[in-house]
Amino acid sequence: MEKALPPCPIAPDWKALYRAAIYETDRSVSSQRVAEAEKAALARGRELFYGGGSFEEKEALEDALYALRALKSACHYDEAA
Repeated sequence: MEKALPPCPIAPDWKALYRAAIYETDRSVSSQRVAEAEKAALARGRELFYGGGSFEEKEALEDALYALRALKSACHYDEAA
């Protein structure tokens, strides 16, 4: 029998958090926004792994995580410079 996970309270907002992270222009808070968006996207990904969600959402989530990781890398590069 498959065990369903309870929905994560922040996972439904992953798209809004993702948009906030990629549009953030203040470098002092961009790392925090990226981390919040990545956390929410990963939580939603876990929900989708156990069932539900459309193919389009899964694909959008994968694309968003790729972009967030690239942005995270760029933020770390800027901090090191």
